[in-house]
Amino acid sequence: MVLLANSLTSPAIGLVFWTTIIFIMFFLILKRFAWKPILSAVKARDEMIKGSLASAENARKEMLKLQSDNEAILRKAREERENILKEARDVRDRLIAEARGKATEEAQKVVEKARVGIEREKAAAIAGIREQVAILSVEIASKILGEKLQQTGEQGKLIDNYLKDMDLNKN
Repeated sequence: MVLLANSLTSPAIGLVFWTTIIFIMFFLILKRFAWKPILSAVKARDEMIKGSLASAENARKEMLKLQSDNEAILRKAREERENILKEARDVRDRLIAEARGKATEEAQKVVEKARVGIEREKAAAIAGIREQVAILSVEIASKILGEKLQQTGEQGKLIDNYLKDMDLNKN
């Protein structure tokens, strides 16, 4: 152990020489066969990472753009919905106003028609009453005159008076 411990702390010149030669040969072999593939693999990985980062940045930008587009579309859809609702309210109010106007007009027509009917019935009733009053008056007058003329004999005088009135009215 002592021998081994002593050789590691103070190596012999031959050991250093051969270690250096083996290291240089190993380095040359690595440089010749492995260095280029390792460097190209590291470079390809670096480019792939850069490409992935660029793609992620583009995707983030695209996502932000789509999000702003979606917000604009939603805002426009809300405005269109409000416009449609406003138009529907206006149409409803207009239809209600038209219906009220038509109902008022129809009610006025019905009232006017009833008023005309009432006036017509009133006029017919008054005409009927007048006719009945005239008939009754004529009957009463004829009965009174008939009795008076029978009692006094004035029937001839009355006929003469009527004939004179007719002669005067014709001239």
